[in-house]
Amino acid sequence: MTQAKFIFVALVFAFMALFPWMAGSYGVDFVTKIMVYAIFALSLELLVGTTGLICFGQAAFFGIGAYAAVLLSSDTSPASVVWLLPACVLSAAGYALAVGALSLRTKGVYFIMVTLAFAQMAYYMVHDTPLGGGTDGIYLTLKPVLGTWLDLDNANVLYGFTYGCLLVVFACMALLNRSRFGRALAGIRVNEQRMRATGFSTYPYKLAAFTVSGGIAGLAGFLFAVKDGFVNPELMSWHLSGAVLIMIILGGLGHLRGALIGAFAFALLQELFKSEAVFGTFAKHWHLGLGLSIIASVVFLPRGLVGLPEQVRARLLGAKRNDAQSGEVQ
Repeated sequence: MTQAKFIFVALVFAFMALFPWMAGSYGVDFVTKIMVYAIFALSLELLVGTTGLICFGQAAFFGIGAYAAVLLSSDTSPASVVWLLPACVLSAAGYALAVGALSLRTKGVYFIMVTLAFAQMAYYMVHDTPLGGGTDGIYLTLKPVLGTWLDLDNANVLYGFTYGCLLVVFACMALLNRSRFGRALAGIRVNEQRMRATGFSTYPYKLAAFTVSGGIAGLAGFLFAVKDGFVNPELMSWHLSGAVLIMIILGGLGHLRGALIGAFAFALLQELFKSEAVFGTFAKHWHLGLGLSIIASVVFLPRGLVGLPEQVRARLLGAKRNDAQSGEVQ
């Protein structure tokens, strides 16, 4: 990461750290949701941007983490974060390990369809059985705590806890990308056959990345369940898998900061087009506006929002060069 990129990321995290002192309850809740989405986006970035595996079932791991947070909690006394959080992460990672062990034996569009099939299996498991409360979902009656000094029922405490989780996940993924393991994943993304020819057994690397990705998505699901206090089968739907894929494409594939930017951009665009104050009665058709914005970003920003500064710089330099050449001709 260059110095400019590091400064940008540091400023983003500094802004998020100071945000609760500048905003009201709605703003705190909204940015908490965005940070949860950012963690979720980082989980998929590890697969798509780093390893080159396009997974269309990421919502299953997110939903498993969320459902585990509710099902493992008690209605009589609040659960402890010390064991509930790892349990949710391990539940999602365990399912990811099983799914990855089978789906990674396929490639291309077949891999995409197999991951989608496993996600739909998890979806119908909670949708059609009493385990997940059916279509009505389940409420989290008592939110987890850690002794007397960490109560996640407090919006500001939850904000700080989510911020800390996002910071840890981002830092760990940055270190992972710079490690031997991360470089092996990057090599698999570029040319898996060449990696095999150099002596790497690529399957264990991909399976490890898939499992870690599922665990991170489970962490995001846990935080989402605690924030909303409610889970339903839509958390495992293919729509959410598509939404998080759009986030990392919108932000810029292959960049950790792209997942952050994409999560913020997606949530802000969604909020903008839903606003009746801005769009009036058209706000009920907010999907149309969001879709057109995403199409425009793909057409005009092929590298995502992270590539915007470089694209602007290249055009300005190109314009200056053309002006200089025209001046020389005159």
